[in-house]
Amino acid sequence: MEWTPEAEARLKEIPFFVRPAARKKIEKAAQDQGLTQITIAVYEDAKQKFG
Repeated sequence: MEWTPEAEARLKEIPFFVRPAARKKIEKAAQDQGLTQITIAVYEDAKQKFG
Protein backbone atom coordinates (compact mmCIF):
# COMPACT_ATOMS: atom_id res chain seq x y z
CA MET A 1 0.00 0.00 0.00
CA GLU A 2 1.42 3.36 -1.02
CA TRP A 3 1.33 6.29 1.40
CA THR A 4 1.64 9.92 0.37
CA PRO A 5 4.42 11.80 2.22
CA GLU A 6 1.80 13.92 3.99
CA ALA A 7 -0.14 10.89 5.24
CA GLU A 8 3.10 9.20 6.32
CA ALA A 9 3.98 12.33 8.32
CA ARG A 10 0.59 12.18 10.07
CA LEU A 11 1.15 8.52 10.89
CA LYS A 12 4.40 9.49 12.64
CA GLU A 13 2.35 11.62 15.06
CA ILE A 14 0.89 8.39 16.47
CA PRO A 15 2.91 6.92 19.37
CA PHE A 16 5.46 4.44 18.05
CA PHE A 17 4.12 1.52 20.09
CA VAL A 18 0.67 1.62 18.44
CA ARG A 19 1.82 2.84 15.01
CA PRO A 20 2.07 -0.64 13.38
CA ALA A 21 -1.48 -1.52 14.45
CA ALA A 22 -2.77 1.87 13.30
CA ARG A 23 -1.04 1.45 9.92
CA LYS A 24 -2.67 -1.97 9.47
CA LYS A 25 -6.13 -0.65 10.35
CA ILE A 26 -5.82 2.33 8.02
CA GLU A 27 -4.54 0.16 5.17
CA LYS A 28 -7.33 -2.38 5.72
CA ALA A 29 -9.95 0.38 5.67
CA ALA A 30 -8.50 1.72 2.42
CA GLN A 31 -8.44 -1.75 0.85
CA ASP A 32 -12.06 -2.28 1.83
CA GLN A 33 -12.89 0.89 -0.12
CA GLY A 34 -10.91 -0.33 -3.14
CA LEU A 35 -8.18 2.28 -2.68
CA THR A 36 -4.50 1.74 -3.43
CA GLN A 37 -3.05 4.87 -1.85
CA ILE A 38 -3.27 6.37 1.62
CA THR A 39 -3.79 10.12 1.41
CA ILE A 40 -4.50 12.67 4.12
CA ALA A 41 -8.22 12.28 3.36
CA VAL A 42 -8.07 8.50 3.76
CA TYR A 43 -6.03 8.88 6.95
CA GLU A 44 -8.47 11.40 8.44
CA ASP A 45 -11.47 9.24 7.50
CA ALA A 46 -9.93 6.24 9.23
CA LYS A 47 -9.01 8.36 12.23
CA GLN A 48 -12.64 9.43 12.58
CA LYS A 49 -13.81 5.81 12.39
CA PHE A 50 -11.29 4.38 14.83
CA GLY A 51 -10.85 7.35 17.13
